[in-house]
Amino acid sequence: MRFALPKLIQVGIIVLLLGGASARATPLYTFNLVPLNGMVSGAPGTTVGWGYSITNNSTDYLVTTAINSDIFANGMPFALFDFPAIAPNNTVTEAFVANISGLYQLTWDNNAPVGLSNAGLFVLSADFYSGDPLAGGTFLSSADDTFAAYSATVMTPSSVPEPSSFALLSLGLALAAWFALRPGYKRKQV
Repeated sequence: MRFALPKLIQVGIIVLLLGGASARATPLYTFNLVPLNGMVSGAPGTTVGWGYSITNNSTDYLVTTAINSDIFANGMPFALFDFPAIAPNNTVTEAFVANISGLYQLTWDNNAPVGLSNAGLFVLSADFYSGDPLAGGTFLSSADDTFAAYSATVMTPSSVPEPSSFALLSLGLALAAWFALRPGYKRKQV
């Protein structure tokens, strides 16, 4: 009997470890940003944004209900999210296209300081339904909120190189020489 207590403790530890492993099982749904690292950048006055990918790992329909974000500075945020209902074991992916599709967009102010970065979390809320909610599926429960980290950085505008005066002069002289030397060109006699 003296060794019964340590054996019981060992069994208890094994049960706790196995219980912890089952707690790390596949989540009922996943939410990821496109790009996957959540990092976007653009010059002042431009629009940047994020797409999304949501995978429903459950046996029930997942109906997205809300998307929220932390506060953005020096820009105008706009949610593009289309609130998909996702069948069991399916994935919906939506690329970012400014003013058309994706998760969220941010239009930087024209005077946004270069180097400024907005970072935070997008929060996705959803519910589970017994079937397609548009075909009679009934509400089962609210899903846990899921988070995705993002960052948006103001970058230096990419400059369009201006052709130098010498290059323009050279091009003009080359064109004049080509016209003057081409076959069939007749010079006026004075």
